[in-house]
Amino acid sequence: MALFRATVKKSGTTNGIRFEKGMSVDFPSTHGQPLSTNGGKEVIAAFERAYGIDIKRAGIASSAHLLIEKIG
Repeated sequence: MALFRATVKKSGTTNGIRFEKGMSVDFPSTHGQPLSTNGGKEVIAAFERAYGIDIKRAGIASSAHLLIEKIG
């Protein structure tokens, strides 16, 4: 299991959900590409826990909006 960090690339508001550039979450994953595996559920859940926002509903649950780094 590896540790990943997802960081928002740019600020915005979509569907009433505000997100800021630099918002980041750390989360464990057994997948090499956690954003594209299993619908990105691990990344989505991590943002929900940390910030209380639904990045899927905001439309930013993609590599165009998030930088995913393996940190451990």
